[in-house]
Amino acid sequence: MKVGIGYDVHALGEKRKLIIGGVTIPYEKGLLGHSDADVLLHAVMDSLLGAMGKGDIGKLFPDTDDAYKDADSRLLLRRVHELMEENGFALGNIDAVIIAQKPKMSPYIDEMKKNIAHDLRTDVSKINIKATTTENLGFEGRGEGIGAQCICLLETKEN
Repeated sequence: MKVGIGYDVHALGEKRKLIIGGVTIPYEKGLLGHSDADVLLHAVMDSLLGAMGKGDIGKLFPDTDDAYKDADSRLLLRRVHELMEENGFALGNIDAVIIAQKPKMSPYIDEMKKNIAHDLRTDVSKINIKATTTENLGFEGRGEGIGAQCICLLETKEN
């Protein structure tokens, strides 16, 4: 068994879509970044890469490479899944948390879980996502950005 942890944050800005967990959420601002800035999927990918000992998404999908400009993070997650397959790993489970004062995430969490399960070719029961506020403290509480954390368990596939 291998355990990995991931963490990501992005600032909120104008004229961007808010995409979290592969779900476009109606909101007056979106997350700024080289790709679609999906903090949840970035944290998930970093946790999976960490468990495999394969670095992080900055190493695999560098923001200096125009190929990843405005990239769909779900496509990147599928590439991470391919690495899992190539290296003989199966997903045990994922537990993630989105940290945002606004907007409310609860209406979108089931769809996020389905997206991640689909992209990792696993059962949705292996994916858990929570959301929390910071009680108006810190950059998330002031509405300046959104963060996400994730931990995963990978298991070696039986031959």
